[in-house]
Amino acid sequence: MRRPTKTIAIAAAAAAAAAGIERRFLAAPRYRGPLTEHFDGRRFHNPGPGWQSERAFLKWQFNRRRGYWSRWLDGPFGPPPPKRAGDGELRVTFINHSTTLLQLDGMNILTDPVWSDRVSPFAFAGPKRHRAPGIRFEDLPPIDVVLLSHNHYEHLDVATLKRLAGCKIITPLGNAALMKRHGIVATELDWWQSEGPITVVPAQHFSARGFSDRNRNLWSGFVIASRSGNVYFAGDTGWGDHFEEIGGRFQPIRLALLPIGSYLPRWFMCYAHIDPAEAVRAHHVLRSQTSVAIHFGSFELGDDGQFEPVRDLERALAANGSPRFWILDQGEGRDVPPCD
Repeated sequence: MRRPTKTIAIAAAAAAAAAGIERRFLAAPRYRGPLTEHFDGRRFHNPGPGWQSERAFLKWQFNRRRGYWSRWLDGPFGPPPPKRAGDGELRVTFINHSTTLLQLDGMNILTDPVWSDRVSPFAFAGPKRHRAPGIRFEDLPPIDVVLLSHNHYEHLDVATLKRLAGCKIITPLGNAALMKRHGIVATELDWWQSEGPITVVPAQHFSARGFSDRNRNLWSGFVIASRSGNVYFAGDTGWGDHFEEIGGRFQPIRLALLPIGSYLPRWFMCYAHIDPAEAVRAHHVLRSQTSVAIHFGSFELGDDGQFEPVRDLERALAANGSPRFWILDQGEGRDVPPCD
């Protein structure tokens, strides 16, 4: 009887050691702060109901029906963006996934910057990009502010952040401690708190870097205030009443950056990602003058294929009066018209 007992003890010790390594090197540091309507002292909560439970995740993994992704999609790099945009001007450049360059009122702002080949804690495994970023990192203009919506690897990319040393980084609660672990300084804010013209706003999503830190850090979108019209970056989000509240608080919205990818299977993804039809609905609820599609085309994360989000968005736009909702190629930049 001693051998099985010894084997169990060794296995338990190995599991405990693995858990300790995971908490130390993968899991994000736990946020500690006062209780709020969306923080219970241990975990953060969404403004609306619904979660992607661990059981549902396993069900999805064992029943996946992946859409088509090319192994690699070649495409030219976009031209270097202008150095600055003047007062009253607004230019958006779609770089890849949720990475965009916003240029307004003399400021250059990057959203969720990712230039790494993989979005994973490991260099040898995890989601790998299917096309190069649309703009060479070396061709970026001077960056003043980085907005980080949450701690998922395809949004908070430590290697890229280290290349942006010296930029002001704004992120929701709890993520500053994670970046401090890597020598990166960030300012963290709660929902509806502001730093200069930038306000952190609610989103319907979740957070995790490892297995033991689910929802220990906050997730968000952002609004950038401007005299010539505000800019809304949704980050990652499912559907919720927050769209109507953001639209009501921050009129006029000159530009909205809205995610369209990683939406299938719908029974699982609906709690964390809007689909293309809901993106069009959000455009209308926000009363956005112009919207731009993000969160598609680079990393295979859901079961939707590489080109499916764009096709579904085009159908939804045609069925809803063809509003000004741009689908930019990676590396493409456009000047955003002024508010009506």
